[in-house]
Amino acid sequence: MSQMLSPDLSVTEIRCYFVRKRNCLLVRGRFGPLYMDYYLHLMQHGIKHPEKLDEMLKDGLAGIALHLASRPHDENCAWTINIHDPLLNIFVTGNTHPGRVTGRLFTEDVRDTGHSLFIAQTTRTHMQPRQSMIEFQGRDVLSAVEQFYTQSEQRPTRLFRLPDEDFVQISAEPDADVEWLNSLTDTDIPKLDESEHLTLLETRNYVFDCGCTAERMFPMLSRLSDEDIDYVFEDGEATITCPRCAAVFRTPRSDFDEWKSRLDS
Repeated sequence: MSQMLSPDLSVTEIRCYFVRKRNCLLVRGRFGPLYMDYYLHLMQHGIKHPEKLDEMLKDGLAGIALHLASRPHDENCAWTINIHDPLLNIFVTGNTHPGRVTGRLFTEDVRDTGHSLFIAQTTRTHMQPRQSMIEFQGRDVLSAVEQFYTQSEQRPTRLFRLPDEDFVQISAEPDADVEWLNSLTDTDIPKLDESEHLTLLETRNYVFDCGCTAERMFPMLSRLSDEDIDYVFEDGEATITCPRCAAVFRTPRSDFDEWKSRLDS
């Protein structure tokens, strides 16, 4: 996910504030633009989700974008939110340079462990990858993110879903007023700039985009045996589904063979 972004993509601006006297970090963004490109992506690839599952994936996209905006610029994150009931995986991933998030649902062949799991994978330049996994309660995605912060990040964090696709995340910094943080309600958030001293730290931009192409799927195909590759291209074309965003590509065998010959040379 490192190539340049298309200028045609709709940008969601996320603003990061320090809440003075409360020692908390507040990040917020209005996700209408990002969701618009998400729905265009679904239409382009003929993907349809039940309304409830669609809302859960959208919450996951907002959650990881807010998380990324609060993290170092070179951090890449991927979350798999395994929900026990209904049984599904919500996968979301992204980075800040460029500011890109994407994701998809998995509803088939999902492992049922009897409880819900939140699995986070994080990579940074010149650092060892990190992975953490927690169990969480309920099926609300934003609540799952809060539980991940509490158990894995050990930072009390609240997330709020407001009208007009506006989302807010507030996380405790050292010496934070945790009692104040825990007392916040949905009705408090729109008035925070009146009741609290907010200092703007930075602004980051994110879009919905995977950056995948048929050719970027070829390394996945190349790991198959020659017999399996022949089977995949049995009709002269292969149908490849992106594991990150569920985009569907139909590509001829000649394109794959040409890519492989370039790689071998």
